[in-house]
Amino acid sequence: MYQLAIFDLDGTLLDTLADLRQGINYALGTQGFAPRSMAEVRAFVGNGIWKLVERAVPAGTSEAQMDAVYEAFNPYYARHCADLTVPYDGILPLLQKLQAQGVVCALVSNKPDYAVQTLAAQYFPGLLAASAGAKDGVRKKPAPDSVFAVIHQLGAEGLRAVYIGDSEVDLQTAQNAALPCISVSWGFRDRSVLEQAGAAYICDTVDALYQAICNG
Repeated sequence: MYQLAIFDLDGTLLDTLADLRQGINYALGTQGFAPRSMAEVRAFVGNGIWKLVERAVPAGTSEAQMDAVYEAFNPYYARHCADLTVPYDGILPLLQKLQAQGVVCALVSNKPDYAVQTLAAQYFPGLLAASAGAKDGVRKKPAPDSVFAVIHQLGAEGLRAVYIGDSEVDLQTAQNAALPCISVSWGFRDRSVLEQAGAAYICDTVDALYQAICNG
């Protein structure tokens, strides 16, 4: 059994897509740009807010306008990051069962740290031993910096650990951190994308994920 399970957030524990779409479309609207569809935003997320902005603005947008979209997004999303966001079915019981089994659960995300802390406290109180989002001066995933920071924070260097996520970014993060990766197919990337990215283990259900962690 894995002793430490480090989870991605968006598309893995929480379905945050609707709030991300609301936020980016609000920010785009401040510059007169057209809104983006749910499918478009789904494809844009995974590498942090700046990359979301870069991908959402029209081609040829100036750096100044991208900055303006980014600056509009953050305060709006800070107020509205939990309006429509929900945990995926079965996630809360999963974390509770893992905790009862003695598995330490933690969270590492490219989402801004202000939102990570808000959402972790609101949806998973007492279930995550550590949570880390994007911060100035810390490289985002797929760099392993935040994963290493969480492991160090928990004093968990000696524990058998696994990283769990829904995207190619998570696969790369796990590889860079020298951790095994369990991919999940219910998030923001289709199973085919995960397979093409080299996923060795893909879970289609939360029950399958629980078994994979217990059998690790």
